[in-house]
Amino acid sequence: MLKFFFKVALALFVLLALLAAAAIFFPQQFLCVDSGRVTADVIVVLGGGSHDRPQRAAELFRQRSAPRILISGAGDDGINRQILISNGVPSGAIEVEGKSVTTRENAEFTVKMLREQKLDRVIIVTSWYHSRRALACFEHYAPELKFYSRPSYFAFARKDWTRTLAKRIYLEYAKLPGYWIRYGVRPF
Repeated sequence: MLKFFFKVALALFVLLALLAAAAIFFPQQFLCVDSGRVTADVIVVLGGGSHDRPQRAAELFRQRSAPRILISGAGDDGINRQILISNGVPSGAIEVEGKSVTTRENAEFTVKMLREQKLDRVIIVTSWYHSRRALACFEHYAPELKFYSRPSYFAFARKDWTRTLAKRIYLEYAKLPGYWIRYGVRPF
């Protein structure tokens, strides 16, 4: 009987080790969620990351994916607004939620605005490595709304990673179960 449990434990350990190796070497397949070409009522661009997020949101706006953009996040909301405007988004099409400082707060505070404005279909723009957790947060806090993920692909190729970006990417692996345990946000 002890031999059987040892074999099962060893098999589970090997399986977990293989999964961990795959996650380290192929984070794009684990972390990135892209819904493909969709249309919605609004694009929500999350703060943080680099300037790739508002640039991606402006690109989607120009493609007529949504008629409005809502910036979510304190601190860089002003610069994100300027980047959107400099990329062809009219200032009247931009709204700002400038209080949130975490992904959970992005979802909670933005969802409140979406409900007040009776918006049903939402495109979330964030960095590719943050897209799974961001989408899961929004779906968790507003399951009645339809969310899509259209991430930016800045530094998607491993050769373009910096040390700081690599840390952010691998930190996502800790944040996914952390959000699941702490807030009930299921990543899969």
